[in-house]
Amino acid sequence: MAFADHFSGHAPAYARARPGYPSELFDALAAAAPGRALAWDAGTGSGQAAVGLARPFARVVATDASPAQVAAAAVHPRVEYHVAEAGAIDLPPATVDLVTVAQAAHWFDLPAFYAAAARVLRPGGALALWCYDLPRVTPEVDAVVDWFYREVVGPWWPPERRQVETGYRELPFPFPEQPFPVMAMHCEWTAGALVDYVGTWSAVARYREARGTDPLVPLADALAPHWPLAAAPRPVRWPLRGRLGHRP
Repeated sequence: MAFADHFSGHAPAYARARPGYPSELFDALAAAAPGRALAWDAGTGSGQAAVGLARPFARVVATDASPAQVAAAAVHPRVEYHVAEAGAIDLPPATVDLVTVAQAAHWFDLPAFYAAAARVLRPGGALALWCYDLPRVTPEVDAVVDWFYREVVGPWWPPERRQVETGYRELPFPFPEQPFPVMAMHCEWTAGALVDYVGTWSAVARYREARGTDPLVPLADALAPHWPLAAAPRPVRWPLRGRLGHRP
């Protein structure tokens, strides 16, 4: 399975515009792990999850197949970044307390990744995959975002996107499971920040390449009656959904 690189072309924008995960998520995942010595964040992108893991864990190894994404990743003294596909981690067997994949498992060669995770996890070590839904602001803004997602760039979503829409429930999972923590990401954003975030979607990049125009212009126009670009920041919420289990 070849690496499908949808993000290297806008890696710096991805690093700037993607929201961060709540600290409560990493506390919950650390509590599910048998120790806090080592975590591996696969498909790390620009390191949003890796940096969050570095608070409860002594050492975090973060990997991504995109050199551009790794080059744009957030620096942290306890995070080691490596360019590697998810199934090619170079860690000793049975040494990792927690393996995480944030908003990336739908791009993976899952059999290869799961084999790597089973090899490096300690007995009882935890595996967590999660993704997030579309941003929610107000009913009027949400309707515009949903229209843009489905009607404007909908035909340009890769087929893997369906796995995000179902909250990863249709993905195979290799270990006995427990409920994933119920929580959401929260930000205070302007409408301009929301548009910048939407600009990091893989479907937007594919739209631009295919059509030669920027779909963010009609998005901003459609948002303007409900949330002008120059208006005050508002709370933005992304519900998280995922899978959590342990190596027997």
